[in-house]
Amino acid sequence: MQVVQALKVINNQDQDAMEYIANNQQVIDQTASLVTSDQKNTDDLKTLILKGQKDETPTLTKRLLETKTPLEIVNDYFIPALDEVGSKFEKGLLFLPQLMQSAEAVQRSQEVLKQYFEANGQETEYKGRILLATVQGDIHDIGKNIVKMVLENYGFEVIDLGKDVPISMVVETLKEEKIQLAGLSALMTTTVQNMKSTIQTAREAGLDTKFMVGGAVLNEEYREFVGADYYAKDALNSVTIAQEFFQDKK
Repeated sequence: MQVVQALKVINNQDQDAMEYIANNQQVIDQTASLVTSDQKNTDDLKTLILKGQKDETPTLTKRLLETKTPLEIVNDYFIPALDEVGSKFEKGLLFLPQLMQSAEAVQRSQEVLKQYFEANGQETEYKGRILLATVQGDIHDIGKNIVKMVLENYGFEVIDLGKDVPISMVVETLKEEKIQLAGLSALMTTTVQNMKSTIQTAREAGLDTKFMVGGAVLNEEYREFVGADYYAKDALNSVTIAQEFFQDKK
């Protein structure tokens, strides 16, 4: 039955893997602990994010803007909820779909904040700008897209070049946009060499951009091989790297 349930997820018959999760009693028990006694109010934005209720978060965010500033909403609701979900995910208490649902819930709320800034003639304040790209020859971008979503949740501006990105395009964008931190993704061992070539070309162009790399085949040894500065084992780790990097820049 576990194989059947997994196949339904792979074939997208079980959207968001909800049936798979529901049939895993251990995860149900552990997930239930997400909602503590002081979080049972369904009107609490943090609770909605923890539950991944992305359709409800925009409405509540609009209501909160009547009494709170966007920064207060980010600091009091977004970040604590994402930190808690991230901690549960790293401990193996949550599945990736649950992490993504919470990230999407925050993303919906962020759109409300962006509309608020535009309506009031204000600019969104970002913690830093990061370029992301899946290297030339590699068409896999699911992991990169998750990294983008999570980074944006934490307040970073992301320039996403997409997948199968030519080396010249990466270097040109780094130069034009004055990017200090870039993330490169590769899923196949055959395209890791292009990751190395991209970083080498950027260095030869005189750019001092720092690179973090990630992907299913990557590890610390590959990081050294391609000449990158950081290895991000998952989306949450990329956030930690970005936070520390831009904190040091202040």
